Amino acid sequence: MFLSVFDMFKVGIGPSSSHTMGPMVAAGRFLDSLRGSPFHAHGLKASLHGSLAFTGVGHATDRATILGLAGFLPDTYDTDKAEAALHAIRISRQIEAPGLGLLHFDPERDLNFDYGPALPGHANGMILQATDAQGDVILQETYYSIGGGFVLTAAELAEAGSAGKTQRADVPYPFDTAAEMLRMARDSGLTIAAMKRANELRFRSAAELDRGMDRIWQVMNACIDRGMEGEGILPGGLKVRRRARGIHEKLLAERGLNMTAPHVINDWMSLYAMAVNEENAAGGQVVTAPTNGAAGVVPAVIRYWLDHVPGASPSRVGEFLLTASAIGGLCKHNASISGAECGCQAEVGSAAAMAAAGLAAVLGGTPEQVENAAEIALEHHLGMTCDPVKGLVQVPCIERNGLGAIKAVSAASLSLRGDGQHLVSLDVCIETMRQTGRDMHEKYKETSLGGLAVNVPNC
Repeated sequence: MFLSVFDMFKVGIGPSSSHTMGPMVAAGRFLDSLRGSPFHAHGLKASLHGSLAFTGVGHATDRATILGLAGFLPDTYDTDKAEAALHAIRISRQIEAPGLGLLHFDPERDLNFDYGPALPGHANGMILQATDAQGDVILQETYYSIGGGFVLTAAELAEAGSAGKTQRADVPYPFDTAAEMLRMARDSGLTIAAMKRANELRFRSAAELDRGMDRIWQVMNACIDRGMEGEGILPGGLKVRRRARGIHEKLLAERGLNMTAPHVINDWMSLYAMAVNEENAAGGQVVTAPTNGAAGVVPAVIRYWLDHVPGASPSRVGEFLLTASAIGGLCKHNASISGAECGCQAEVGSAAAMAAAGLAAVLGGTPEQVENAAEIALEHHLGMTCDPVKGLVQVPCIERNGLGAIKAVSAASLSLRGDGQHLVSLDVCIETMRQTGRDMHEKYKETSLGGLAVNVPNC
């Protein structure tokens, strides 16, 4: 299975790739199916299950589903048009679905949060239905939002489970494990980024690849800048105050002072990450890296490298992204990047591994040192739960991205102090993450039924 750099890094909207972007994409796919159906639809219905139900309101899953049925998509999302559409739907109880005309949809009655057992395929499940004038179901599909904005139907998920890990990708360097990746790097004499680039060029031109990666970084960087300017209280009811702007102003005021402590560099890393995740919590435009909940780690480490490390060059950001996406692909293919599946170790842990690998690469690390950097970062996130307070991607998520960025930089630095030889391999670490996620209690996997979510007052 080939996972592109553009699969791991997707432009979208906050606050969640699995709970906001995924349902919106699923709804768009359902509209495509309905357009190709011989039936004439009169109305639409949706039901949310598992984690999509338990934390759906906090993650704007209800809004995303409705907007997806109205034709909105994450990568072209327009906030003003979306708000106008939502208002019109609530008043008229109709959705104007592109190519399908007006369809009956009452958000109060036709969007159901099912708090019973999750659907069998995945913790993030949803069922979409089209009905005729009598209210009978004429088309139904089950979708699973499996993390990072990836969406599969029930049939696709079953097929992926039976064949996905045995089918080799048709690319020059089809590594499915870190061990294979290192062996191919040794045999070819190429870096991880160079092998990943060769794989990408199997599907697109060099110009398309470079333009796409340029856009990824432009959106990431703009998100950091917006986050450092934003003020006020984040939506959702927790009354969490945006802090990035204040931190930035204090750091700028301290610049050049002889008494500034060396550890203040950690505050810059945290600042960049928190700026992104405050934007994400506010529903702004972000890039999955590999998810929205972990969207701040990779851009924070890139910005740290560009702004604070001598010799850094924007021309090498693509090398960083390619390396990071190779590591993210291994995490997703062999374990998970979904908090609802494996807890936050799968989100911020995978993001830190990706960022550590990317930084080690652009700092001149060998493939072995790059793999070591990824392993160190992931190993020290193992067991991390996903317990968002009130189902919002705010507490502990925003600060957690800052600490993930710091760990990533430390992991890269430690790896470069060695020769790449180490006891625990990245493959073992990823498999441990998978097993830990399997054994983790459901209340610690993005349901807001345990941990901080029940021990911190929600109002």
